[in-house]
Amino acid sequence: MAAAAAAAASAGAAVRRKRAWPPGCVKKPIFLSTQKSVKLGFVDFTSGSVGGMGCVAWRRSDAFIARAEEKARGPSRLRQQQQQAVSDSEESGSCDPLCSVDESSSQEYESSSNQQKTDLSKAVAIFAAAVTGGVAINQSWVASHQDLAMAILFGLGYAGIIFEESLAFNKSGVGLVMAVSLWVIRSIGAPSTDIAVSELTHASAEVSEIVFFLLGAMTIVEIIDAHQGFKLVTDNITTRKPRTLLWVVGFVTFFLSAVLDNLTSTIVMVSLLRKLVPPSEYRKMLGAVVVIAANAGGAWTPIGDVTTTMLWIHGQISTLPTMMGLVIPSAVSLAVPLALMSLTSEVNGKGPDAADVIAIEQMAPRGKLVFSVGIGALIFVPVFKAVTGLPPFMGMLLGLGVLWILTDAIHYGESERQRLKVPQALSRIDTQGALFFLGILLSVSSLEAAGILRELANYLDAHIPNVELIASSIGVVSAIIDNVPLVAATMGMYDLVSFPKDSEFWQLVAYCAGTGGSMLVIGSAAGVAFMGMEKIDFFWYFKKVSGFAFAGYAAGIAAYLAVHSLQDSLPATLAELPFISGS
Repeated sequence: MAAAAAAAASAGAAVRRKRAWPPGCVKKPIFLSTQKSVKLGFVDFTSGSVGGMGCVAWRRSDAFIARAEEKARGPSRLRQQQQQAVSDSEESGSCDPLCSVDESSSQEYESSSNQQKTDLSKAVAIFAAAVTGGVAINQSWVASHQDLAMAILFGLGYAGIIFEESLAFNKSGVGLVMAVSLWVIRSIGAPSTDIAVSELTHASAEVSEIVFFLLGAMTIVEIIDAHQGFKLVTDNITTRKPRTLLWVVGFVTFFLSAVLDNLTSTIVMVSLLRKLVPPSEYRKMLGAVVVIAANAGGAWTPIGDVTTTMLWIHGQISTLPTMMGLVIPSAVSLAVPLALMSLTSEVNGKGPDAADVIAIEQMAPRGKLVFSVGIGALIFVPVFKAVTGLPPFMGMLLGLGVLWILTDAIHYGESERQRLKVPQALSRIDTQGALFFLGILLSVSSLEAAGILRELANYLDAHIPNVELIASSIGVVSAIIDNVPLVAATMGMYDLVSFPKDSEFWQLVAYCAGTGGSMLVIGSAAGVAFMGMEKIDFFWYFKKVSGFAFAGYAAGIAAYLAVHSLQDSLPATLAELPFISGS
């Protein structure tokens, strides 16, 4: 009997050697159940095939060989295996892999059931809130307490936006619901529905200009990025010295963000850092520099940051005075953190090795042409506004139309390059971000129509008469909450009669709202993008970077006030000189 078992085992081994498993077949242990015994074979879960025979066929063959071997070994061997399998299962508290699959399916089913219950609870809560809101709107006290009702609703909606991660509600949806609800309350509290409709029509016209502008700009940038057009900028970064690379990355991002928006600049530069620098504390510091530089660079041009764009479209600032007045403070707000970071151990340590550099993607065909036309379209927008007098979004839509026709022409008949065309780019842009802006701006416009923002402005003027302090406070608060509603509220609080176009107040608001978000990683879209791409912890940024960002923010305000004071006093000083006054 023993000799027969040995012979069978030897034969089985020989067959196994002849019938080696095909490449690509992954063998995993599994217990094969029969009526009389439990045997150990190998099962493959892939679907590849070699020489016309799939992995499943090989699996079955090996299973049959395993059964033959076990028969030759005899019943005692089988009983021993059964007892050992049961004993192992009981000791480990789990069963064989087949049973574990059943348990996993059961757990998934239970998890799915729990998730359905949670979703149902959320749906019931939302429905109850909607019914409660509808009942409250029908009450007569809303008409007599309009300001209070709108303030409470705006506060609840804004809390939902701030805590969107905890509540698992997207801020875009919350913003849209808040906007519509506020305007419903405004229609009830207004002297007549016609007045509310007129106010809504006026507000929608202003808000739609910003939304159209953003959609056009995001699409143009997405088309350039799809063609790898930004390689023309990033390929020129060749230095590997840590301190030099810190300054180069900072100022490349600074000027790139002045033309693009700060979010896109951050995504482009952080992606570049992944190719230049291996994961380390040094790369995190470089990413933090990108956030500071992107926010600083977007503050001094009308198209560099959404808040600056809002002020520009609504007429609070103009192109050249803003660029001339804010370029120095913005550069100072970047240079100070760079100088301080250059002294840290992360930057003074060992720099990245050349061997760690990863190859960058190839530029798409005619990528240079698309880059040139796209950047030219963005730069042309202020020129278009100055020449025609039409709103900036018309210039942006013109540039998008030209780029659309160009990409259709150069990629005609190239079915494999559909992703390089505008229709595909439209599916990749941040549409929900544009809808969030729409909801926030419509919400703030309802508060403006009701006169709530004017009352708030009067309160601030009475208690904080210093306009520099008011603007600086807006920047500090923008590090905690979104700067878009802050600037929108400021525009509603103060009109051009109180502060004329290109006045010190509006320029300071543009600077502070743009750069203040750098003090916390959650304070700007650039910081949130960096946080997600590099898995940065909130407290790491607060400990390592926030102090440097605040120093740059304060230094930039001081630089602006110094330059502004010098511009005011310089003509009077020059007039007093003998060779200029003529005396």
